Amino acid sequence: MILNIKNPKVQLVFKYFEEISKIPRCSGHEQEISNYLVSEGKRLGLETIQDETLNVIIKKPATEGYENNPGVILQGHMDMVCEKNKDTEHDFTKDEIKLRLEGDHLYATGTTLGADNGIAIAMGLALLASDDIPHPPLEVVYTVNEEVSMIGAMNLDGSLFKGRYIINLDSEEEGKITVSCAGGVTAVVTINKEYKEITYPKTAYSLIIKGLQGGHSGMEIDKQRGNSNVLMGRVLNNLCKNGKIEYDLVNIHGGLKNNAIPREAECVILVDSQYEESLQKEISKMLNILKNEYKTSDPEVNLECHKLEENYDKALTNEVKEKIISVLNLMPRGIQTMSADIEGLVESSTNLGVVVTNDDEIKFELATRSSVKSLKDDLNDRMDLLCKSLGVKFDLEDDYPEWEYVKNSKLEKICVDTYEEVTGKKPEIIAIHAGLECGLLLDAIKGAEAVSIGPDLFDVHTPNEHLSIGSTERTWEYLVAVLRNVK
Repeated sequence: MILNIKNPKVQLVFKYFEEISKIPRCSGHEQEISNYLVSEGKRLGLETIQDETLNVIIKKPATEGYENNPGVILQGHMDMVCEKNKDTEHDFTKDEIKLRLEGDHLYATGTTLGADNGIAIAMGLALLASDDIPHPPLEVVYTVNEEVSMIGAMNLDGSLFKGRYIINLDSEEEGKITVSCAGGVTAVVTINKEYKEITYPKTAYSLIIKGLQGGHSGMEIDKQRGNSNVLMGRVLNNLCKNGKIEYDLVNIHGGLKNNAIPREAECVILVDSQYEESLQKEISKMLNILKNEYKTSDPEVNLECHKLEENYDKALTNEVKEKIISVLNLMPRGIQTMSADIEGLVESSTNLGVVVTNDDEIKFELATRSSVKSLKDDLNDRMDLLCKSLGVKFDLEDDYPEWEYVKNSKLEKICVDTYEEVTGKKPEIIAIHAGLECGLLLDAIKGAEAVSIGPDLFDVHTPNEHLSIGSTERTWEYLVAVLRNVK
């Protein structure tokens, strides 16, 4: 093992984490990791199911004395958000994640770590492989494509399960038991490309926004971090405001996943020579403005303007350019409402996570989240109205339900009592704004109860993602104790 984990209780967990870090598992590309899980389940001599969606279920009989206890379904997802720094050379389709330890924390090198939700894979496999942990009947299920569409959980056959206690291992804060989460949907805005010819030479410039922290569009949406796509829209609008600088827009790109706050955005513009000096001055002014506004939440924000050698003989029409600027500036963004019932809980939000110029269209993807379905519907209706007024296409994809809180849950009581037993402290019962698969699992497995737990994870969905080793050790011991106490 590369990882020198001294605590023997979690060595197996990190052995598996290191193993899966060698296997490509970006969302939508889970065939290899799914096959690995199947082979590992069969190697352990356990009943193993791989469905058509590539979800994997591995079943382990109860240990002696626990045969009649309620069965437990341990759940996590096998895909990861694949983000990297722009200067990092890494091919997520074949390169292994390069792990490194810094004190108590485990990082990748220039890429996302994949502890969201690789730590669930590792813990589940460690339980399946261990022969000294008492537990009731176990059904460990790993779903696909959670980070993009939750299609794995949507297609899960609930009749395959006998357990009625679901422990989701996709939470990111030790000492907190999640009992409710937001639902969500992907909003897609499409603008058809139309070009005009450039009849005389113009100078091309690349505008780049970079240096932002980004983060999970559910967990970090309240951190007031900059959204590179939104900021690029603001820059483009400012340049043409009041006729300051006339420019043509060639293309625009920003962000990689709609559920990650985008860290970088880039576009190419064309300007007449008479505007070149003014362009640099306006970019400098905008950079100072952004540096001031984000001095606390995103102090490394940067706006660059580089002259390009390429010559362009066409650019997007003025009408298409105006539609792009309007979408970037007018679509709802960030926190929309805060819960009046749970202090500090974001109730609804949107995240303009992806802007991409394709062959025939410019496409925008927004992650809309809400713990109240009617508010999610209202957000979508308002975006639809705006798109209709702009004459652009609006669609909804991958809708998943919110997970509503259920009072007097037996599983919640077991988890609370066990936490007090193990730590001497009370856990915090929380609802989160991020989306978990629990709502879909509860729809599929009638009569089940669910909680979500996990170790401390930081800066997920960014190349600075890191996992606390100590927290993982404590969470593992807590999970083992919960299984021992399930009755």
